[in-house]
Amino acid sequence: MAAPQSNQVLLSVVIVNYRTPKLVTECLASLLPDINEIDARVVVVDNRSGDNSPEFIGAWLATNDDESKVTFIQSNQNAGFAAGNNIGIKACNAQYYLLLNSDTLIRAGAIRTILDTALRFPDAGLVSPRLEWPDGTGQESCFQFRSPLSELIEASQTYLIAKYLSRYKPSWPVQTQIARPQWTSFACVLVRKEVFEQVGLLDEGYFMYYEDMEFCHRVRKTGWGIVHNPEARVVHMPASSSTIKEQIQLKKRIPKFIYESRTRYFYQAYGWFG
Repeated sequence: MAAPQSNQVLLSVVIVNYRTPKLVTECLASLLPDINEIDARVVVVDNRSGDNSPEFIGAWLATNDDESKVTFIQSNQNAGFAAGNNIGIKACNAQYYLLLNSDTLIRAGAIRTILDTALRFPDAGLVSPRLEWPDGTGQESCFQFRSPLSELIEASQTYLIAKYLSRYKPSWPVQTQIARPQWTSFACVLVRKEVFEQVGLLDEGYFMYYEDMEFCHRVRKTGWGIVHNPEARVVHMPASSSTIKEQIQLKKRIPKFIYESRTRYFYQAYGWFG
């Protein structure tokens, strides 16, 4: 793993790749112009994709990273989403860290708006933007914590239960103004350095899914808030996650790590009862 840079920059953007090299380069193409006048660095971590990702991304960087803002790290293992992000976080000394999915595109001005929001709300340990589809339609990205009651609502598929326990539903409608959710999507999220120093990095016990919710749980326990600003807009085109959602909807076999992550989260958040 690359040694962390000694001089602190304002912003470090961390992108984890697993067999999505074209998405990574498209994401970088939208990101780099938006941070051109910001003291920022980008760390791309390849989670041992085992395909042509290193060559594809390396070739793109050779002709597009004119200011050498991007550091490319190849992990020697794929230990999951949290582990990949942690590698990127530790590789750069920054005041803020933006965790960014490879399946995102940055709308002009989004990064500056996110940083300005962090300055406006000093109690916010995390700041998230509006996530949307390419046509501008908003995506749900603000949530309440999942709980035993929210699981009952989803599992029952019963109108009366859903109606009377609606306040326990995890997802919020797409927000149109500043909001303070209990947790927010990590497809794009800004995290203060002080937050990592106080609560630690992402929990590598999660291979994929629920690690964002668990991290927000720890953040809120220490007194930090979470702020969502829809004025910052980021296109999100879920690639790998869409397959999982389709499997759930069609009641097909779901990967084992989904159940393991779910069990880990509920035990950590609610103990044996959870």
